[in-house]
Amino acid sequence: MKGIDALANALKVYTDCQYTVPGFPITELGGLVNAEMVINEKIALEYALGDSLSGKRAAVIIKNVGLNACADPLLQATAQGLIGGVVLVAGDDPDAQGSQTAQDSRYYGELAELPVIEPGVTTCSHAVEAAFEASEKFSRVAILRLTPRILEADVNPEPLQIQRSAGKGRLSERTWTMNGRVTAAEELYRSMFAWSDSFPLNQWAGEPAGTGAEPGKTRIVTVHPLPRQVSAIHEIHEYGRTFVRDHRGIQPPVPQERPEAMEDRGYYRTFCSNCPFKGMMDILKSRNMPMICDAGCSVLGMKPPYELGVASYGMGASIAVAARSTKLALIGDYALLHSGLNALIDVYEKRLPLLCIVMKNNCTAMTGKQPTCDLVPYLSWARPVICRADDRKMLEKELVIGDRPRTIVIEGTCPEGSRHETIEY
Repeated sequence: MKGIDALANALKVYTDCQYTVPGFPITELGGLVNAEMVINEKIALEYALGDSLSGKRAAVIIKNVGLNACADPLLQATAQGLIGGVVLVAGDDPDAQGSQTAQDSRYYGELAELPVIEPGVTTCSHAVEAAFEASEKFSRVAILRLTPRILEADVNPEPLQIQRSAGKGRLSERTWTMNGRVTAAEELYRSMFAWSDSFPLNQWAGEPAGTGAEPGKTRIVTVHPLPRQVSAIHEIHEYGRTFVRDHRGIQPPVPQERPEAMEDRGYYRTFCSNCPFKGMMDILKSRNMPMICDAGCSVLGMKPPYELGVASYGMGASIAVAARSTKLALIGDYALLHSGLNALIDVYEKRLPLLCIVMKNNCTAMTGKQPTCDLVPYLSWARPVICRADDRKMLEKELVIGDRPRTIVIEGTCPEGSRHETIEY
């Protein structure tokens, strides 16, 4: 059996949802698992995060440079957390056979503090299962690094454990500050080092060591963080850059204090006292409509007094995440133009049930009210409903989730001199 077939079989067994953006060397793998094709890699990851919030496991099958498009929600997810496992199946191309670069995906593990697993010829299937378990154990995305050599290699078939339980991760506490979220995520990262040390798929048999399909008596599968045992090995065979060699002996982060809560800080911030969109939020609150919040003022929907936001995975991410979870996305006009439009196109093309609420205040209210362009001309294809923020009768009629995608643009003006309200505990 070839590595690509073993990996495809395992992905079909251990995942509920699969997404892909084709590219060498993973195009065929995406086809073998019948993965849903998505406009770009960022949206594919956002869909997967939405599935995760619903307790499902999702795989995103992309090539190495596709990770660049995923960077924002990928790093945001480390602090935000997740429920069902999400694995980025990253196809690296160290010899640039079919890519514009020889980028090495393992470095994203270091940047985003993620578990990175690289299967060998005897561990292809079990590595897939282990990647999802690691994602849920550490409540963040995991990376499964693949290269042409492992995809084309003859591998040993492994029995697949059909029974599995998904949805074991956790979201960051709603009461934590952003500093508190980072502290909690870092503590989970610390525990990842001990996990790597005792990882059962690593095999220790002396010099030399090999990763992936490369030769070696010792087999290293957890390539980030590296097991402490690697420090004693001098000859390491790896395909691509010398990531393993260069990262031997890396220590876990220094322990921090417990995560800071808003109560510890003494206050939280919410919408401006005279915000034109508070009427809309009051209606959503009265109907208890959970939502996915975006970056900007929409993220305040996660805080008191509304507390409707389930999660936020960064700029422009709310649309795709909500399409696979709450079916309600709250986003600002700047965030939509920044990186949300592509997701909205994909959602409309697939006719996914979604109510996308766009708060149109013609400025970037969180960063100093810099002006932004009018988004309405760029949304004509979506036939959005345009509504004034003070038209309560129309808002009550339109703020309803249906069986197809709908966009409502709510227009309001931020009052001069207004500031986000600070509420003391």
